[in-house]
Amino acid sequence: MDLFEKVSEDIKTAMKAKDKIALDTLRNVKKVFLEAKTAPGANDTLSDADALKIIQKLTKQGKDAAEIYVQQGRQDLADAELAQVKVMEAYLPKQLSPEELEAALKEIISEVGATGGKDMGKVMGVASKKLAGLAEGRAISAKVKELLG
Repeated sequence: MDLFEKVSEDIKTAMKAKDKIALDTLRNVKKVFLEAKTAPGANDTLSDADALKIIQKLTKQGKDAAEIYVQQGRQDLADAELAQVKVMEAYLPKQLSPEELEAALKEIISEVGATGGKDMGKVMGVASKKLAGLAEGRAISAKVKELLG
């Protein structure tokens, strides 16, 4: 079962369970999936890799929105965003722990032969590809700066 079908099935499950947060979140995800499927050049298909990228993007947007709500003193709205993020994170691969991320980045740094801050672009290029979906870009970037700095 691909990710699109799994989300569709989980929408039915959320309806039966009367889980409004999961239902609203999954309906939004499915809407974005359908938009991607019907986009010009998509040939009415959506690979699991593309679906994962969409979910990662939506998760990041939700976290960013929650951060802004907290800064503006609207914890109620932040909590709603974070509840939706939690539903979407169930579809993402397990994120690397800070220790695992550091170990992976040290390996990439030695692989690329980076020695200082000027090599950050090389390291980020490789790290972004290798660690896609396993860690946020912001976390990767911060850790690379720390290791090269």
